[in-house]
Amino acid sequence: MDRRPAIKPGPDLRQADTGRDDSLDSATDGDGFGRLDTGVTGMTGSSIDTLYDLGLPPEALGDDVEDSELDEPVPNAERLVAQAVALAGDDHDAATLVGRFWRFAPDEELIGFTAEEMLDAARAHRDLAQQRVPGELKLRIHEPDADQHHTVIEIVTDDMPFLVDSVTALLNSHHLDVHLLVHPLVVVRREPLGKLAEVSADVEPDDAIDGDLIESWMRIEIDPVRDADQRERLRRELQRVLTDVREAVEDWPKMRQRALALADELSSARTSDNRPPVPEKDITDSVELLRWLAHDHFTFLGYREYRLVDADGAAADAERVGGKALEAVLGTGLGILRSDSPEARTLSSMTPEAHEKVMEKRLLIITKANSRATVHRSAYLDYIGFKIFNEAGEVVGERRFLGLFSTTAYRTSVRELPVVRRKVAEVLDRSGLSQRSHSGKDLLQILETYPRDELFQIKTDDLYHAVIGVLRMAGRRQLRVFLRRDAYGRFISCLIYLPRDRFTTQNRLRMQDILLRELNGVGVDYTTRVTESMLARVHFIVRTDPANPPGDIDADLLAEELADATRLWDDDYRLVLERKLGDEQAKHLFSRYADAFPEGYKDGHTPYEAMKDLAKLELLEEPGQLEMHLFRKQLAPRPGTPEADLDETMDVRFKVYRYGEPMMLSAVLPVLHSLGVRVVDEHPYEVDRVDGRIWLYDFGLRLPEGHQELAEVRPHVENAFAAAWRGEARWTASTSWCCAVGSPGGRWWCCGRTRSTCVRPGPSSPRTTWSRPSSRTRGSPRCWSSSSRCASRRAR
Repeated sequence: MDRRPAIKPGPDLRQADTGRDDSLDSATDGDGFGRLDTGVTGMTGSSIDTLYDLGLPPEALGDDVEDSELDEPVPNAERLVAQAVALAGDDHDAATLVGRFWRFAPDEELIGFTAEEMLDAARAHRDLAQQRVPGELKLRIHEPDADQHHTVIEIVTDDMPFLVDSVTALLNSHHLDVHLLVHPLVVVRREPLGKLAEVSADVEPDDAIDGDLIESWMRIEIDPVRDADQRERLRRELQRVLTDVREAVEDWPKMRQRALALADELSSARTSDNRPPVPEKDITDSVELLRWLAHDHFTFLGYREYRLVDADGAAADAERVGGKALEAVLGTGLGILRSDSPEARTLSSMTPEAHEKVMEKRLLIITKANSRATVHRSAYLDYIGFKIFNEAGEVVGERRFLGLFSTTAYRTSVRELPVVRRKVAEVLDRSGLSQRSHSGKDLLQILETYPRDELFQIKTDDLYHAVIGVLRMAGRRQLRVFLRRDAYGRFISCLIYLPRDRFTTQNRLRMQDILLRELNGVGVDYTTRVTESMLARVHFIVRTDPANPPGDIDADLLAEELADATRLWDDDYRLVLERKLGDEQAKHLFSRYADAFPEGYKDGHTPYEAMKDLAKLELLEEPGQLEMHLFRKQLAPRPGTPEADLDETMDVRFKVYRYGEPMMLSAVLPVLHSLGVRVVDEHPYEVDRVDGRIWLYDFGLRLPEGHQELAEVRPHVENAFAAAWRGEARWTASTSWCCAVGSPGGRWWCCGRTRSTCVRPGPSSPRTTWSRPSSRTRGSPRCWSSSSRCASRRAR
């Protein structure tokens, strides 16, 4: 089957980091980097060989082929399904199956399909499902033919939540685009040993009766995976993910029951002799949190109990202070932690922060695990732990839940979230602001929109300083950074507020690079929030290297570096004007020119260069008026450039400014060539001022050998160009002018060149009639040149 070509780089089937090393000193995620927008759109630059490889017909390579001829019409899915049903003929089972199999397929994903192919696909899936016992996974990945542009994945499994989300998340993590996804729920009956007895495709799952099985049949078409080893690796990954889904779904009721039982246990322990040696608010928070999680606010994915033991394996007690290790209690694992982990992890091998947190006498732990979820969505797992204490009040173990907060947890008001509402109340009280005041409402809004994961994990003091800092930014165009180190030393949370117009993809990547460099990061994730507010927010989670953690971080210095990297051209331009001209005049000129300069000009000029251009632009008041500027632009020297070659890093530019009327390039170039220079590049810009349009032409020049310094000849060159442009001088192919009014004549384009001739206007017409210079006029005021070196030459 030929499908639309997938125009993108080949698939990357790198092994994802899926190991659940959920120990407290967790290593960084193997992915290592935040999700970046990638991909290839269009076919610009494709060679003919590439087009052949993509499967385009030879006739599509003709120059006279219109783009519309390459577009395929979007088919009608219902019509295709009806045709496939008709093709099934007397095979009633196949007819009903193909109807259910394809009935929800989007029209645009069926481009290139035929009714025959749709019928064959349904029958092939039925063949895969011929033998399967409940709980068994049937998975098949087809090898694409040379003329196929998609790899087909077929799955048959029990109907469970999270199947589609988990599979597509895995494919996305491998940078494999999904081109087709159909996943019907099919009601079947099977014999005791699993042989398929009947496919009741016309029966809805809700109408299933005793003896019926509801199965999920999934057909996925992805980018071609032609390497056999990569296909096998992908098969193993899919099998592992689907196994995780099954184990999490099967054990979800048990994990929920564990949470409720632990809440009852902690509630009863308040008045018992075994009361944990922690503040009352910790017990209250823990009980409320557990019951809240169990009421559909948390997707339980894994549970396991741990105990502290001596390094030699003996049980720990209060008197032993030697080496300790954290080991899993056999038989307590549920969900994705169902598999027992017999090896204990010594505390000495953990980071100092993790070691300290393990032994800390705090009941509740809320943080992020070191690995991403393989079930439901690809996000870092939420880690919620509860310490176990012995009769002496020492930490001897932990009960650990892994999962993901549900969407309701992110929509609920912060005043109703357990643990969080206490922090919010303390921050509001500490601020001293009335909740009816404008500032009090602003503070509450900041708390409501604060990242929820941060609210669960952050300390109250840190939260107070952060939100008060944001509140003080109101109405100010500035960038602020709020840093928080993970209690276990695994990551650093970087909350950045910046002016909304500064938030661009390019600036986000710049900030990301700076944070990775300054914080010794090995990976980064980010979320953004951009509203009608003046400030945008970017939340970076920078995963740090446990072997090379960052030292002390100067938040103010980091904020300054981020501000410099993200400041807009207009911001810098305003700053330059204020420093040079003062606030009042700077404000006037900024409003006059900030929007007048086109974006192309801003990309190629610094605000300091724009300041120099502004001095010329302000001189233009009448239509046709001309201004010029010849200068040498200093370029950044290339690494390793010898000092003797530094002149190569100097760029000679000649700018011409004209008010109201454009200049034709065909008319300007001869004038510049007559000066003995070569034009190497040209950049035109239109400056739309309120009172009219100004054309700015930026020419790059290459000077002849032995030229004089620009400072000496700048006014003469500019005068000569203006004179030639206005018709006050002329040249021919055999002779070129070299002198203009007020010029000394001793310049690079005429001195020492016999082809150049100094001329002066004739008496009859100062613009069009010319006469040769003579010895009587040489050096006199009538000659344009006051230098005898130039005036002594005769025309050929």
